[in-house]
Amino acid sequence: MNLVLLGAPGAGKGTQGALLAGRIGAHKLATGDLLREAVRAGSELGRRAKSYMDAGELVPDALILDLVRDTLAQGDSDPKAIFDGFPRTVPQAESLNAMLRELGTPLDGVVVIDVPEEKIVQRMSGRRTCSDCGRIYNLHTDPPAKRDVCDVCGGKLTQRMDDHEETVRHRLSVYREATEPLIAFYENSSIPVHRVDGDRSVEQVQSQILERLGR
Repeated sequence: MNLVLLGAPGAGKGTQGALLAGRIGAHKLATGDLLREAVRAGSELGRRAKSYMDAGELVPDALILDLVRDTLAQGDSDPKAIFDGFPRTVPQAESLNAMLRELGTPLDGVVVIDVPEEKIVQRMSGRRTCSDCGRIYNLHTDPPAKRDVCDVCGGKLTQRMDDHEETVRHRLSVYREATEPLIAFYENSSIPVHRVDGDRSVEQVQSQILERLGR
């Protein structure tokens, strides 16, 4: 099935999407990953995307849709995908619906992962990453044994700029303004919308998603 995952930054879309893709045999399409891979591969689409990225501009919707189409066209005769990070706006959703219908694989459902805003702030502002091996910790739920030191390699733990509390709150504000209307758009369409409680363990959230999808 083709699914869109929606939820605020830090809601767990990436983790749940990867698990779900493995379970149902679908591509996990995170547009950020698609863009980076296309640039690394030096494809025509990658070169076009890089020109916008290098200039600090948003990559146009049409180019992102071309990347999605190109990915779905590779390999499978009956491509299915889980979309993470796209669409972000109603116009993008309308364009994605049109493209999937054209490919003969319309969208089957939308999964919304709900997490209270203060929980998200806690999750993201508490993240620390090892500067040497990349291991990720959370000061609240998965702290290192020794403050600011990686348990694995002894490297220094750092906080990403976009995980600072004020930045997280700004990102949540942007999400509410630009992305939350997508939920209303899908709820007013014929596409089923499944809401799950994201303030649970990874396994419990995945179980909810599978239950909602009848899997």
